[in-house]
Amino acid sequence: MGVTCVCQVPVAEGKSVQQTVDLLHKKLEQLGAVKQGSFCVDCETYHAAGSTSGQPPKLLYVMHNSETPLSCMAMFEGGPCLTADGNFDVLMVKLKSHFQNAKSHKVESRGARYQYCDFLVKVGTITMSSSARGISVEVEYCPCVVPGDCWNLMKEFMHSFLGTNVPELPSVFTAKPEGLYAPADSTDTMTQYLELFSKVRKQQVVSGSTVR
Repeated sequence: MGVTCVCQVPVAEGKSVQQTVDLLHKKLEQLGAVKQGSFCVDCETYHAAGSTSGQPPKLLYVMHNSETPLSCMAMFEGGPCLTADGNFDVLMVKLKSHFQNAKSHKVESRGARYQYCDFLVKVGTITMSSSARGISVEVEYCPCVVPGDCWNLMKEFMHSFLGTNVPELPSVFTAKPEGLYAPADSTDTMTQYLELFSKVRKQQVVSGSTVR
């Protein structure tokens, strides 16, 4: 697994989420990218039952990625995180007296994956409560595992189909010493998806309060 950037792409003016996704597909195909199946990343939120010293209950996020179907990732709010067997969900059911599933908080990104030379691109529709909430784009530069060595090249490629929506270097990389390899267990990628999903949840809360 190479250096990967995950970002949110705004819905095009006058377009729906699906129309914007279709537009991104068209731009990728015009570049010569080849569609190679689909992908899905999802995130379940669990609340720790009870709290001590009046502290708010800590959150546990259990995430799945279709790229690694035999495993999942459990990430505590503020750390740590661990990679677990795919049956970890079964364990969470047995631990329901300690962790309660916040079903209304489940978020997922699902869509098509494209291959373009050394790049792997995934364009997904972010859904929450069965409703489209936004668009995610994941770009992986497969040959390199050092963010500082390939970021300018990734930016140039992303500009070819994202235009002015090219993101900044992900914060998960900015805090690392120069030359540190991106881990092969996809922790950096899933951390970016978690940040994106948390942002979508907050946007939902804000829009919901506005309606009321």
